[in-house]
Amino acid sequence: MANLDVLCVGSSVVDIPLHPVDRTVFDTVSYPVDDISMQVGGDALNESIILSRLGARVGLVTVVGDDAAGTFITTTARSEGVDVSRVHVRRSLTTSLNVGLVQPDGERTFITNRNGSLWLTEESDLDVSGRIGFAKILSFGSIFNNPLLSGAWIADLFHRAKAAGMTVCADMVPSRTGAGIEEIAEALGYVDYFFPNASEAIALTGAHDELEAATILEGYGVGNTVLKVGARGCLVHNAHITEIVPAVGRDAVDTTGAGDNFAAGYIRALLRGMSSIDAAVFANGVAGLSVTRLGATAAVRSLEQAEEFIAGIDATGT
Repeated sequence: MANLDVLCVGSSVVDIPLHPVDRTVFDTVSYPVDDISMQVGGDALNESIILSRLGARVGLVTVVGDDAAGTFITTTARSEGVDVSRVHVRRSLTTSLNVGLVQPDGERTFITNRNGSLWLTEESDLDVSGRIGFAKILSFGSIFNNPLLSGAWIADLFHRAKAAGMTVCADMVPSRTGAGIEEIAEALGYVDYFFPNASEAIALTGAHDELEAATILEGYGVGNTVLKVGARGCLVHNAHITEIVPAVGRDAVDTTGAGDNFAAGYIRALLRGMSSIDAAVFANGVAGLSVTRLGATAAVRSLEQAEEFIAGIDATGT
């Protein structure tokens, strides 16, 4: 692995989105949908592919099973220009499958297998030895996404990255085991850019609203909290600025992976030297583009396409 822009650490799964689906699916013997196909998914994998398409040099640190789904993930990532030399293939593991029930408005629910890699990733599966310091940015897909990764392990990873001069970025999902902010308090102190959505941040911190949540996270040492606030865009908060940056986009077809696309867009903007606000505009645009097609990585194809999409929205105001 040569010097990289970003090292993405976290989950890689296979998504099977079903669209459009509503609650009558459970009352119907045979329910036709527009398409059923295998697509790549998972926080680290989504971010790595989108970052690569946006022109960054990316390495992926993840684990898959020795099965057809795992081969599909590795082959797809490699074909997208992602360095997969640190993808661990564990023979005893089943690669996770996520069946996505996507509603007509683009919102979705995932059905996933508890015996899969998403749930059973171990700390030893994510081997970053010899890789810390050989990228500008460490992006940790989602805190709490893999229940067997301890807060202490994440804190050690972030500490080593910071000590090597890397910028640390992270997203999160709600804990699957009931872990709270104290579990990750040390890790948060090393995070330069944190990308939770507002409801996740409020639940994590016990705050009454998104601004209080961002302020609490700052107190834990987070340098920049960038809260995704849905159709309103995102809230950027640091020691110098607190600002809502409006969303960029149109009606959603599928919101799967929108948060991963947002994080990838923000990180790519950082690599381009953009300010925190300009980075948020670009990230909102990448996320807005991502929801225009079915699947987490189907829509965003290149940096030029993303810029044209944002410019087009700016020109029309819709």
